[in-house]
Amino acid sequence: MCAEFRPMRSLIYVDCVKEQYRVKLRHWLYRYHVPDSISHFEPYCTKYCFYPALPSPTDPERFGVARMQLTEHYWLINELLPEYKSKTITEYFPTDVLKWQGIIPEEAADRLMDGDEARSSGRCAEGHPFVFAFVPICFEDDMKGAGRTIEDGPNYRWQFMISYPDGVSQEEGDKWFYEELAPAFIDKPEVTRFLSSKIMTDVNGCPFNRVVEVWFEGPMEWNKVIREVESSVKKPEWAMTDTFPYLPGYTKFVSIFLSDYAESNNLAQYRGYIAMR
Repeated sequence: MCAEFRPMRSLIYVDCVKEQYRVKLRHWLYRYHVPDSISHFEPYCTKYCFYPALPSPTDPERFGVARMQLTEHYWLINELLPEYKSKTITEYFPTDVLKWQGIIPEEAADRLMDGDEARSSGRCAEGHPFVFAFVPICFEDDMKGAGRTIEDGPNYRWQFMISYPDGVSQEEGDKWFYEELAPAFIDKPEVTRFLSSKIMTDVNGCPFNRVVEVWFEGPMEWNKVIREVESSVKKPEWAMTDTFPYLPGYTKFVSIFLSDYAESNNLAQYRGYIAMR
């Protein structure tokens, strides 16, 4: 079967449930995961980057904030199709990696997992689902800030994903997004950029419906805007919580704070795990 040319981007939110685990997770990512990944998908992946997560300004639980990093890929094909399942060498993916992210309980039995199995794992009370979303290469909705350049200054990016409650259609949820949520942010002078796309749920069954990026100069501006938005955005009829964003953190609303500079553009920069001496 011929490969289907389907350019798209994927976003993986990597959480870290305890500071004790951060150095362990970082070691696994750079010592094992990066070379495993490059060996596997370099022929059809054009960009593979890590953006470290910035500290949450406030209420990380309410906003489902991931605390480790955003992993971003740019794909030429959908590698999740059955014809790409056979791999000569399996990824080194011990269960500890999922424990460090809070995706499975710490008492879970230790074993090596297949990478695709790990990325489809569930969650436990301490963390959030393995957030692995596919989106179009370019944002579909460019709603504020077009024409911004690097000369306009660094960008404090708040990226979040929304999963509408069970029984609420994409159209019904998006009606609230376009009529209530988006205008509330776009109206604020502190918001320098507002972008959004539907998540391509057909690729891997991702439970989230929409990804959004809102840019600010820094966390002070984010805090100011959030206080104003949470008091003005109308609560939808399908709300699951009483406070903005009206959805439970980590299960229906997840987010991450980022700069606009990738710590490692792995396909171009990775030279192996070279430790300090």
